[in-house]
Amino acid sequence: MKQHPAYGLLLALTGALIIAPDTLLMRLSGMGGFEMLGWRGTAMGLVLIAAWLIAARGRHLVEVSVLATGAGALLVLCQALNGALFSVAIAVAPVTVVLMGVATVPIFSAVLSHLMLGEPTTRATWFTIGAVLFGIALAIFGKSDAYLPFDLATLWGGLMGLSMGGFLAMTFVLIRKHHQLPILLGMGLGAFVSGMVGWAFGVPSGASSFDVFLILVTGAVILPASFFLLTLANRYTASANVSLLMLLETVLGPILVWVGVGEAPTPLMMVGGAIVVASLATYLLHMRFARGRAARAA
Repeated sequence: MKQHPAYGLLLALTGALIIAPDTLLMRLSGMGGFEMLGWRGTAMGLVLIAAWLIAARGRHLVEVSVLATGAGALLVLCQALNGALFSVAIAVAPVTVVLMGVATVPIFSAVLSHLMLGEPTTRATWFTIGAVLFGIALAIFGKSDAYLPFDLATLWGGLMGLSMGGFLAMTFVLIRKHHQLPILLGMGLGAFVSGMVGWAFGVPSGASSFDVFLILVTGAVILPASFFLLTLANRYTASANVSLLMLLETVLGPILVWVGVGEAPTPLMMVGGAIVVASLATYLLHMRFARGRAARAA
């Protein structure tokens, strides 16, 4: 049955709203980065692997063999690094800066698509890269006082956020290039590996059972549910539309953390964030209309 054109947008919007409180719950738990990673990675990994066991329907051995390739190993590695960097970054750096870095996924996707798939990189892409980097730089320097232009935690948060944007983009490009890759299994194994790294390096903080509950909600509910809905949305609407709605996390995440724990972004962080979101939104809309014109001309 053909779905209404708004169906994909609704799926993407729901996924973006589900993931918005993720950073707030991480902050409320009070855990260190590696301890959070242990709980989140393990929970997300087990949920996605369980979903794969149900959804594979007799193709388990085939999909395991596909994952045991170079592309499959790279998919698992990207997911593991992404999960590890996010937990550590949120633990040590301002949420606003980290989420701005993560929001650069469309830009990294365009560059990696050019390198790996031979797709052209437009002048709009390079202009947006410059604008986004300028906005992130403003945000990093926004964590300033009279003596230091920035602190190392904020700088590392920005760099880790940018790295995550690159790893997420690599994940998406790999999935586009290798359609046979088992997404649930690859993402699940990557998350589980990151969880094991968290347990290996994490120092128990004496977190309460409620703190653990908050982190388990992020790992077992928020991440798998938002991942599923955002991935499914790409089947019913353009990827640019999904990326636009995913920018909601960049806006809502810091606001929820501000309201929930009082971590207010500085004025320069807000200006930098506005530049990043506006630049990415303009770029995505431009790409959407450009593809529409090309399709009509064909």
